[in-house]
Amino acid sequence: MLRIIDARTREPVDAAPARRGLTRVEVHAPGSDTTNLRVLLVGDLLVRTLELGGTPVWALLTGGRRQAELRAGATTLGIRPFEDSPDVGAGLGESQVVHVTPEGGTAPDGVRIAVAPVEPGAPDHSDPAVLRLALIARHHSTPVRLEVAGLEDARVTLARWRGAVARWARQPSRPIPDDVRGRLRDAWDDDLDIPRVLDVLRQVETEPDLADGARFETYAYADRLLGLDLTRDLGSPS
Repeated sequence: MLRIIDARTREPVDAAPARRGLTRVEVHAPGSDTTNLRVLLVGDLLVRTLELGGTPVWALLTGGRRQAELRAGATTLGIRPFEDSPDVGAGLGESQVVHVTPEGGTAPDGVRIAVAPVEPGAPDHSDPAVLRLALIARHHSTPVRLEVAGLEDARVTLARWRGAVARWARQPSRPIPDDVRGRLRDAWDDDLDIPRVLDVLRQVETEPDLADGARFETYAYADRLLGLDLTRDLGSPS
């Protein structure tokens, strides 16, 4: 079960306290810069994690005057659409409301995830998945500085993983080992620890006793959360 650190109390709370109960995820992103884009990205990761656990989610965006620009950037980055946030009040009887805000931002009372800022940089948007990977490579509570070296590392990693997934897909499919599936879930259920998810994938990439078909299924499964389009090169010439 996903547990997140409430930014108000610094205490862990269940993101979905009632089994199969509706969770409302409300993102508060008043601008359209890369920090606000990261806030929306964390909301996207939260929604995906809840859905992987079988929790129904109502995803809302409360934006400012630059909401159109923010939504355009979000689409480029592979963030799934969020509904406009009306005056929902008590909503639809949801069992939990989680607000996702910039660090130091304001939100109504309730459980809150605070997202640290993205520090100045000049990201290369030629492959938006590179920017997405660079933004999720640090825990959401840690500031991100977009620099050439970090973006190049993300580019190299993404190209390597996409190529490997395409090769592994040519081998017979094998189930994801229970311990690997457990490590992935333990990571993303622990306050959305996406960097630890990425570490698990690096371990799977090189584990000598793991069948390539199992590696493929593991990466495809994890990408339901990561949204990096890791299967993009399937069918490409080797």
